Amino acid sequence: MAELLLEVCVESAEGLAAAVEGGADRIELCSALELGGLTPSVGLMRLAADCGVPVLAMIRPRAGDFSYGAADLAVMLEDIAAARAAGLAGVVLGAMRGAPLDGGMLRRLVEAAAGMDLTLHRCFDLCADQASALEQAVALGFRRVLSSGGAATAPEGAAVLERLMRQAAGRIVVMPGSGVSAESLGALAALPLAEVHGSCSVVAQESGFGFGGQRRTDAGRVRALKEALRRRA
Repeated sequence: MAELLLEVCVESAEGLAAAVEGGADRIELCSALELGGLTPSVGLMRLAADCGVPVLAMIRPRAGDFSYGAADLAVMLEDIAAARAAGLAGVVLGAMRGAPLDGGMLRRLVEAAAGMDLTLHRCFDLCADQASALEQAVALGFRRVLSSGGAATAPEGAAVLERLMRQAAGRIVVMPGSGVSAESLGALAALPLAEVHGSCSVVAQESGFGFGGQRRTDAGRVRALKEALRRRA
């Protein structure tokens, strides 16, 4: 069986280094992971381009919902161009129109990212009809969809993820994410996994003056999840 691929989401230079040290196969580069991930800075994109593994930048211009207007679209198109100019392998996209995906806006974003690796992010989990959304993602040209099966965590959504993987039938990768760790991987034992996504993070020291706390990527947790995936393969 082929080795299972581990993608780790990071939001800082320190997190990037820890993920690579721990053996991550691919990086999802973000800012503000506590908000579900926003577009990273251009400086972080440029730094990540030389990390030695493929890097995909989250393209999400603001927190909140995924229903975007013309100004949001303009920002996202510029951010895709910045990710390309920085030398990143791909981008992570998503847009909705109420409960379904916003096919028109996603088509504009995918066209702007032509030739780059493409992930549809977890806005997918908010779709009322995930089976239809999966077919839409295939038609748009996404290589993978990140999903927890519509649940709070992937282990909780394992039954839905299994159905989606059967539906995908090799046309697109369904990549479980949220709550995936070396300890929880057993809950995904029945799934025909190809790739998994994790934060592999621990709580860092709380900041003062109202700036809030932070989680940090832990190389040991990355290494443990990667080893658990090797044993499974």
